[in-house]
This record gives sequence, structure tokens and C-alpha cells, in this order.
Amino acid sequence: MKIYIAHSKSIDYKNDLYKPIQESTLSIENEILFPHQKSDDSSNTREFYKTIDLVIAECSMPATGLGIELGWLYDDNKKIYCIYKKGNKPSSSLKVITNKIFEYENKNDMLDIINKIVKGEI
Repeated sequence: MKIYIAHSKSIDYKNDLYKPIQESTLSIENEILFPHQKSDDSSNTREFYKTIDLVIAECSMPATGLGIELGWLYDDNKKIYCIYKKGNKPSSSLKVITNKIFEYENKNDMLDIINKIVKGEI
């Protein structure tokens, strides 16, 4: 499965998001795409988003770019799941694109939720 991990650049995405996912079985069993793995700039085109099977968006911090990406993915009828770290308040506008919004407490909890999403358990 081709899974896109969307997020704000305002979080420590390399350590708090990319690293735990890359070190888990998720990256062995699926094609995980990170927007800023090679560069801090995202150069994804509109066509790129059409190739995605599943979107998991880390939405702890609001971001205009993330909102644009999610809008395009929603427009392309992609499955969108949002996760956010406990103590943060995700944007209420996320409810327009998905009702699948999950809170996590720590990295292990985040990975457990993502695994359940990928397996279709939630």
C-alpha cells in the first residue's frame, strides 16, 4: 500500500514522526512516503497525490500547506485519517474532509493507531 504521511513543518517531524515509522514494520510492509524526507521543501505535484492509496496526516499543529494537501487529497477521494498528539487541538475544519481523527499520547500509541488504520481495524 502506498501511504502518504502529511504533516505541518512546525513539529519535529524527523524525530517524532519519520523515525518511529521508519523503524517499525510499517515501512517494511508498505511504501511510506514522507513529504520532507529528502528536502525541507515539498515539490509534490497535483498528479503525485493521485497515486496515493492512504493518507495519514499528523495534525497537531495547523498549517496552510497541510490544509492545501488535504484538500487536494479529499478532492481525489483518497482515504484520509488524521492523528494528533494529546494536549494539542487540531483544526475544526478537518471535520469537513474526514471524521477519522484520532488522539495519541506517545510514539508507541501513535504507531499502534497507524497500524490499526493500515490494517483497516479503525
